[in-house]
Amino acid sequence: MSLATIQRPVEALPPPVPVRAPRRRLFALAAAVLLAQMAIAMVTTAVTQTPTVDEPVYIGATVVQLQQHSLRYNPEHPPLGKLIMATGLAFADVHLDPGFQGDQTELGRHVLYESGNDPGALLLAARLPMIVLTLLFGVVVLLFARDVTNTSGGLVALALYTFSPDLIAHGSLATLDVPAAGFLLTSAWLLWRARTDPGLYLPLAGLALGAALATKMNTLAAVPVLLFLAFWHARVKAVLVMVLVAVAVVWASYLAVDPLLRWETPPGLPGAPVGLLPFPEPYLDGMRVQLGFENRVWGGYLFGTHYEGSHWYYLPAALLVKTPLGALLLWAAGAVAMVERPAAAYVLAPAAVLLLVAMTGNRDLGVRYAIFVPMFLAVAAAVVAHRRYAALAVVAVAASSLWTFPYYLPYSNEIFGGPSKTHLHLHDSNVDWGQDLGRLAERLKRYSGERKWLVYKGSGVPEHYGISAADPREVPPDQVQGLLVVSNTAIAKADDVLRALIDTSTPIDVVGHSITIFRRP
Repeated sequence: MSLATIQRPVEALPPPVPVRAPRRRLFALAAAVLLAQMAIAMVTTAVTQTPTVDEPVYIGATVVQLQQHSLRYNPEHPPLGKLIMATGLAFADVHLDPGFQGDQTELGRHVLYESGNDPGALLLAARLPMIVLTLLFGVVVLLFARDVTNTSGGLVALALYTFSPDLIAHGSLATLDVPAAGFLLTSAWLLWRARTDPGLYLPLAGLALGAALATKMNTLAAVPVLLFLAFWHARVKAVLVMVLVAVAVVWASYLAVDPLLRWETPPGLPGAPVGLLPFPEPYLDGMRVQLGFENRVWGGYLFGTHYEGSHWYYLPAALLVKTPLGALLLWAAGAVAMVERPAAAYVLAPAAVLLLVAMTGNRDLGVRYAIFVPMFLAVAAAVVAHRRYAALAVVAVAASSLWTFPYYLPYSNEIFGGPSKTHLHLHDSNVDWGQDLGRLAERLKRYSGERKWLVYKGSGVPEHYGISAADPREVPPDQVQGLLVVSNTAIAKADDVLRALIDTSTPIDVVGHSITIFRRP
């Protein structure tokens, strides 16, 4: 008897559980519905919110780029994100005094409120391109997840993306966090496809990587991971093309603003070993500005405690508060299930490196510094789309997201009390970023005839919205009578004077979950 006849046959592994893919039309319809509801949520948010803290700075810098072809404002961020905003502002007929002198904060106030422009129209013009871009990144999530799993997985990933309160909140603002993260996600997806066709997809991956680098400098942390992935499956020459394309995009973004690249290094920049990077001098100086920010001591607020400095665990804790419970479940299950798959290197590794680097930062100011997490982990969740609990988890995410409409910025999940309780756990861009000044003006009409005192945290100008109020910290406490209106971030960071005023007042109303109205006898 031969060895072959006595050898026990090897049992075949059971086939994977089949997942019924929706028909093409049904798949396209479901994707369109998910993107449409996200678009409605973001446009509604964009129309109803007044300027957040950072938006006037970006808008002012964009206007100077458009009209004066100058890079002198907001050098700490590369120009591509502002060039995207310019696609909307170019049609807004923005007025700017060519002789204006002031810093970037004063510039933003000047453009929005002091130059005869309509601040609401300018905000919407700058926000709309970002909304479109956020929706396009949703398509990337869908395609990436479908490539890694199947069409059902793609729809689960898209649902988590489009119902994410953080992505809706920040995707509807004229800021840079979502665009930078979305370009990185796009680069990772194109690298995944480059495994089978590097000649086509590596240059495209370089284009997306360059766009990320030309939008926000924190994306540099992902470069080693993405380059390693490129070297893993491609020849050196092909990867070199990717790198050259990425560098060219960064240079092109600066030259698009100022073809002559006229630039004067700001005084007092900290020294840093960045001179060997192949980027324009204003980019390198912008990195030095960012390093200067990291050398400062910032204040944070977490779970009811205000502190100086930073906590390494701040971002994971903030994500735990501000992520829907169903998404947390699917993120965790998807990440565990994906670890053994090749896709983990393209989905989990970039997100993990970015998060670890962000956790070392000194600015505990919001989950927007980790906005890439809901993007990448939505793709990871696609791996468990066939599990029985996946559909229930997606429904729970949708319900939680719709529940907070249209107050997405102050969202927190049900365990932490929902959006009305977020200010008890977090502050700043997690809950109160100055977005409700217009809503406050409408609410104060109910209290006509009462003296008003205001401590507002934001970049809006209260007088523009018809709010006439004095600062209660500038007069003796016994003169503060009537309505005391305080932004919740100011409450979290209150000094002894403001704390005493709040403790001797009665809360009577709340505006947008971000501003509290007290009455003082």
